[in-house]
Amino acid sequence: MTVQLIQGDCLEYMKMLPDKSIDLIATDPQYGIGADKKNAHSSIRDNSEWDSFGWDDKRPEKEYFDECLRVAKFCAFWGGNYFADMLPPSPAWLIWRKPEAETGFSLADVELCWTNGNFTARMITLPRRDGNLHPTQKPVSLMNWTIEKFKLPKGAKVLDPFMGSGTTGESALLLGYEFIGIEKIAKYHAIAKKRLQQAVLSPSFYTLPPLFVTEPQKVTQDELL
Repeated sequence: MTVQLIQGDCLEYMKMLPDKSIDLIATDPQYGIGADKKNAHSSIRDNSEWDSFGWDDKRPEKEYFDECLRVAKFCAFWGGNYFADMLPPSPAWLIWRKPEAETGFSLADVELCWTNGNFTARMITLPRRDGNLHPTQKPVSLMNWTIEKFKLPKGAKVLDPFMGSGTTGESALLLGYEFIGIEKIAKYHAIAKKRLQQAVLSPSFYTLPPLFVTEPQKVTQDELL
């Protein structure tokens, strides 16, 4: 089981990957709704405590999704309703219903995930959060459920190009898969690195690449894989 964590722009890295070289991209890109701002309703704590890096000022361009669909056999994009105009139609949506639904909860009762999986729409009810390392952090249980829907083979590679605090990586490791995570913001890259190191009890399960690169143009395809 190997882990590779990269700090930088995921588009530059994905362009170096061969077609369908990743088994699954499972990710939660920025929605472009200002979730890192002081008055955003994205956290169980006061958002004035978050550093505002401007990462949620706009959603990713279509080129990012095109590259994801090229390099991965399967993709799962949480927040898919924000990107539906850049993705093909799909019957395989995942729906996360929160226990607070229909109780006057001020945020969305459900969240939607676009996928190109071989299944029909599915829904699960899970708690809203299990950590507070990132303003839009998803529960590990949700990412476990997401990844398991694809019935990946042993040794499959899971990529999260918008890694954040590393929830997808923790899920991939728990489920026995290899993981590649890419995060543009140094603070969250460091949080994810520490989190995944702590999540794995045996050092043999966590193999770091020789270099955590910060300049995508200097990374070769061989170094990436």
